[in-house]
Amino acid sequence: MTSPLAAGVVVALISLLAVLGPLLGLSPWWIALAVALCLGGLSLDAFRFGGRGGHLLAEAMPGGQLRLRRIATHEAGHVLIAAQEGMVVRQVLVGSLACLRVGLSAGGTTELEPPASAKLALEDLRRWSRVLQAGMVAEQVIFGDNVGGADDRALLGRLWGLSGHDVDTAQREQRRARREVEQCLRKRREDLDGQAQTLLAAAPRLGRGSPPDSSHQTPSGAAAPTEDSGAEPGR
Repeated sequence: MTSPLAAGVVVALISLLAVLGPLLGLSPWWIALAVALCLGGLSLDAFRFGGRGGHLLAEAMPGGQLRLRRIATHEAGHVLIAAQEGMVVRQVLVGSLACLRVGLSAGGTTELEPPASAKLALEDLRRWSRVLQAGMVAEQVIFGDNVGGADDRALLGRLWGLSGHDVDTAQREQRRARREVEQCLRKRREDLDGQAQTLLAAAPRLGRGSPPDSSHQTPSGAAAPTEDSGAEPGR
């Protein structure tokens, strides 16, 4: 739940409580206390968790495993295709808690070795197009749709924008790369599921201690993490 949405929900509940409280025999003092606690919770969330407190709670709930599995699947797509392309993976994080521990306000992330130059050759752009779209494609393959990847699309757009190629070429190459990645991941469905499960097992959640060994094995060709939902070229 985003901060604006959370704030809207709290305001709606406060308004409802103010109307129904007297009818239910609630003391104004209790209503005032509830308001103070809600506002205090929002402030703490914004200050301590960057507004991601709702995500932390959602992931800690019984149904949170499903949310984390989607994030893990997204990051697994990046990891598998990065390995295939010979690109180094510096770090993979799944879940809001894992990201917050390293100062990131995100649900998941895959950190890649940054390119040597801002202006890439066409073949390098094709490689980045495959790797950056792999998370979205992985979600599509497993769940039938994708909800993450806004940062991936933005980064890919910047890389192509700096390349000097025209828009038609950029769009055509990205569509081609996406088709190639989809064909690959459908063929490697078992590998995708296995990588996602490995990442999911290492994902910390509130109320659950970190796994004994939170590291994970990356496929041959990718580096193990040094420290979601999307790949980024190094910080």
